Amino acid sequence: MEVYRVLIAKPGLDGHDRGAKFIARALRDAGFEVIYTGIRRTPNEIAASAVQEDVAAVGLSSMSGAHARLFPAVLASLRQAGAADIPVLGGGIIPAEDITLLQEAGICSVFTPGTPAQAIIKAFKDACQQQHQHRN
Repeated sequence: MEVYRVLIAKPGLDGHDRGAKFIARALRDAGFEVIYTGIRRTPNEIAASAVQEDVAAVGLSSMSGAHARLFPAVLASLRQAGAADIPVLGGGIIPAEDITLLQEAGICSVFTPGTPAQAIIKAFKDACQQQHQHRN
């Protein structure tokens, strides 16, 4: 397997990072190179880090209920940074009715509590492979 570099980020004022750290470790253990931004990052900071680190995908985590505003804002920041080709995946406390809205906005996969780690790892792998094919 090719080693993919991914960014895990916590947008907004949400300070709960247990899930993000769990996913970062699971991805690392599955062979990914993982950069974790820490908590309370702005969409622009996340996009800048994604570009600077040349990642193949970005994973966002939100437990605060601000996902409907913050996840699309990260997509917009990536577009402004010339990095619209970087896929964005999201997870956290996200009501079922918001999942379709996030996907329509451009989030390629959305995970809720209880999603098996293997399903998340597979989604990241698939997103990274697609991004790699798009760039080459």
